[in-house]
Amino acid sequence: MRISIQPSALRDLREGFLFYEWQEAGLGSYFLDSLFLDINSLELYAGIHPLRFGRFHRLLAKRFPYAAYYQVAEGEVRVRAVLDLRRDPKWIARKLRGLA
Repeated sequence: MRISIQPSALRDLREGFLFYEWQEAGLGSYFLDSLFLDINSLELYAGIHPLRFGRFHRLLAKRFPYAAYYQVAEGEVRVRAVLDLRRDPKWIARKLRGLA
């Protein structure tokens, strides 16, 4: 199945990269490598993750407290957001609502 990472998710990944790179040089790259491995697993496992907020499947990252929120349509996985799960759940809900 084809995976499409939407601009909103790319912005989220960039923010995560900058945050972790500021913590320690090289950690941002490790963050991106880990998240892209998780996202690439959707080629096989798209659609098996629980639905959140009514319309988004949530893939939990293995090594960082992040989740990829995605939708499956027309044989394509659309990753719409990659969010830090340490954020307030209300903030996450508002952010996803804005991706309508």
